[in-house]
Amino acid sequence: MSGRTVIPFGPQHPVLPEPIHLDLVVEDEKVVEAIPSIGFIHRGLERLVEKKDFVDFTYVAERICGICSFIHGMTYCMAVEELLKLEIPERAKYLRVIWSELSRIHSHLLWMGLTADAFGFESLFMQSWQLREKILDIIEETTGGRVIFGSAKVGGVRRDISADKLQDILKKLRSYQNQFAEIGGVFLRDATVKHRMQGVGVLTSEQAQVLGAVGPTLRGSGIAADLRMTGYAAYGKLGFSPVVETAGDCYARCQVRIRELDQSVDLIEKAAAQMAEGPIEVKVAGTPTGDFFARTEQPRGEVIYYAKGNGTKFLQRMRVRTPTFANIPPLLTMLGGCQLADVPVIVLTIDPCISCAER
Repeated sequence: MSGRTVIPFGPQHPVLPEPIHLDLVVEDEKVVEAIPSIGFIHRGLERLVEKKDFVDFTYVAERICGICSFIHGMTYCMAVEELLKLEIPERAKYLRVIWSELSRIHSHLLWMGLTADAFGFESLFMQSWQLREKILDIIEETTGGRVIFGSAKVGGVRRDISADKLQDILKKLRSYQNQFAEIGGVFLRDATVKHRMQGVGVLTSEQAQVLGAVGPTLRGSGIAADLRMTGYAAYGKLGFSPVVETAGDCYARCQVRIRELDQSVDLIEKAAAQMAEGPIEVKVAGTPTGDFFARTEQPRGEVIYYAKGNGTKFLQRMRVRTPTFANIPPLLTMLGGCQLADVPVIVLTIDPCISCAER
């Protein structure tokens, strides 16, 4: 149609941490339609269940994504544990909560830094990532890894955290909350940031539900949906309730993530207070039979693991539905009608992880 132009966005772009390609159909500076192309980094990880036994495959699951690595591994283990009818120790459930919430904090801080960089707000980017490094230090102290934790295993967890170390972690996290408030305050009160985010990329609650949005993208549109409400691991004993904003724009999604930083610290404190002494794993016996869907809440939203066992040490099938994959249809809706300059900000507010979306 005359007057329309197709502008390629990605797969390599300064604000994209991973490759995704969008054909943006524009009229002047207005985006009329966005057409996605994915598949640049497909690695065939799901097929490896035929070559790695169900215990060792935990390491592969963790490597689907470096940011959500622990929750990937934990969700896979939950699916296999159900097939094996394993009940893991209570202490392991609380440790899984602690590492899951540390993952959420470092993921949200990473997102805040990338978003600040998209605005050209370099000092805010540096502050966000400097604080993220401190969270990664805690993760390294407790698991031995900064990106891939390696602490999730079928039957529980591989490592324990001593009482003294827990108290040291809590002391550090409480001190970091002041920095969360300082950095978050810039995002929520700075006039430039508000101008770039308020009223931009609006997704109504009806659209979010119909299109299957998950995570902060869904909760930023007023829907109180969070898999932690189902009580998996030890969440059912921690009095959890989701963070919700109603505006449905980029600013609301930013608010959700910033408020979740303090919520994650509160959950870690509750888990540490309630966690009793005891074993951290149970012996794995038998082989998986049957099939099961395990669902958990990653920083970006709901992840689903499907595992099918046939009575051998190799799973017959394993499939993953990640939050980024679920949030792509809502993203395309948000992009329709926006200004071309707003595209990078809108894309970042779903916190895309393309290595998650492509296995």
